[in-house]
Amino acid sequence: MDKATSKHAAFSDMAQSTAEDWAIIIKEQTPFAANGGQRVLEHLRLLDGDYGGFPVDRLTHCLQTATRAYRDGRAVDYVVMALLHDIGDTLGAYNHPDIAAAIIKPFVSEELHWIVQHHGIFQGKNFFHHIGLDPDMREQFRGHEYFTATEEFIEKYDCPAFDPEYDTLAIEFFEPMVMEIFARPLKSIYKAAMIKGA
Repeated sequence: MDKATSKHAAFSDMAQSTAEDWAIIIKEQTPFAANGGQRVLEHLRLLDGDYGGFPVDRLTHCLQTATRAYRDGRAVDYVVMALLHDIGDTLGAYNHPDIAAAIIKPFVSEELHWIVQHHGIFQGKNFFHHIGLDPDMREQFRGHEYFTATEEFIEKYDCPAFDPEYDTLAIEFFEPMVMEIFARPLKSIYKAAMIKGA
């Protein structure tokens, strides 16, 4: 088989890979990466019907958080951050903010990434005292440049987004926003290679 025209790299040990192997991989990876927004939306849909004891299911909570941010005039990247802030719920019962933060990191500002990564601790102000945790855990970050922005996200969008009667926008409304944000990574060690391979 001609390695240059193969759809698969020929190495069995990455240490032995060649430029030709990586040309094949990048050629496959570029369109795959370009469809990342659709895969993220598919994963978000897994939250549909999963209540976890909450008044609304996890998808509705995410949609409602994003709806509130959108109706408050927030920028597209902020709305997408709000939509995806709890996407890690299905994979990380013990660290869902970290998973969501990792997913959005290449596509949003440092501030929006920080908000997602720390929102669980900041939300704890409202309920940690009920489950034996310190409700002032967020105070360890007091003075951080994004403290106020994270506090605002919790108070205005995340905290009140459990209302079964709220007029929540559908996931389809947010789909173009997600596709827009995930089509243009701001930072990634792979960004230059993917652009070159496009």
